[in-house]
Amino acid sequence: MKLRREARNLKQKALSSLRRGLLAFNSYDDDGRITTVLLHLQHCCEMLTKAALVQKRINIFDASGRTFSLEKCANLAKEHCGVTEGEAGLMRAIDSLRNAEQHWFLRIDEDVLYLHARGLVTSVDEILKRSFEDDLAGHLPARVLPVSTLPPNDIDFIVDREFRKIGELLTPGRRARDEARGRIRALLAMESHVTEEVAVSEKDITRIEKAIREGKEAGQVFPRLGTLATTRGGDGINVTVHFTKKQGAPVRFVSGDDTEEAGAIRELDLQRKYHLSATKLSERLGITGPRSTALRWHLGIDDDKDCTHEFVFGKSHFLQFSDNAVRKMKAAIDAEDMGAIWTAYKDRGNAARVAAV
Repeated sequence: MKLRREARNLKQKALSSLRRGLLAFNSYDDDGRITTVLLHLQHCCEMLTKAALVQKRINIFDASGRTFSLEKCANLAKEHCGVTEGEAGLMRAIDSLRNAEQHWFLRIDEDVLYLHARGLVTSVDEILKRSFEDDLAGHLPARVLPVSTLPPNDIDFIVDREFRKIGELLTPGRRARDEARGRIRALLAMESHVTEEVAVSEKDITRIEKAIREGKEAGQVFPRLGTLATTRGGDGINVTVHFTKKQGAPVRFVSGDDTEEAGAIRELDLQRKYHLSATKLSERLGITGPRSTALRWHLGIDDDKDCTHEFVFGKSHFLQFSDNAVRKMKAAIDAEDMGAIWTAYKDRGNAARVAAV
């Protein structure tokens, strides 16, 4: 495959950061090790998604000329480059963990760090094959693979273990509150695997700390992590780790000031997620406004909370749409008969008018 110059440079930066991150992972020097690993792995994620997008000639710059964030690039890569939800979730989680470690601090155990490093090796290899007709074996010496002397545990086991450990650290007289909050911060960051727009705030951590002190169970405090799973296969250089979603308990959203419901998960910036007006949505899809409305009706987009949110400002109500709406509607445009959808939508309107007479 002939690579565009910028895509080639970005791809090389991604591979360099991956090698550096994995070398740091395997280092005997623990001083600053976790910070170094997360910094390099996050940079690998960002450079690789941008490389794939540039190769596809997808714009990655905003109106001011600055490149999009990793979060935005991961969403675009899902839309245009075949990146899976599991791969995007892994990148979001690494980004959240890096952010918490770089700007404050967290506590993350070895098996958690290993699963994310090994999962990224798997994802990078699959993205290289998918977007560049390449593979990781030609770029990554075997000595650079993440090596762990501990067998990796399942996510459910890790969450339960961390929850118990946090509870022990918060026992009166332990004087280990900082470490407990660092571990809470890491678990909250891991929710990025299964949802977009996770922001880890000190209010969230205080809310979780209070719930644990009150004796609430792990499933009540971290319901989203109950929907996360891992699958592993292969051996040696061919070991694979995939993060996947499973069916979990329903999660209720609460307002930013609600500190009573410790088991609820807050999305702090809904306007970032639901950033498309109806007009912008139709422009992204490349169809007219009326046809976009017809397709939304056909797919039930306006009733899908993952796709649509109604903002209320005084007496005004505005429907805004997320990138999930774009992906679902684009898939329908490719797979279904838009002419038939448009006809059915018009017939529905005509029938309603006749009934009203």
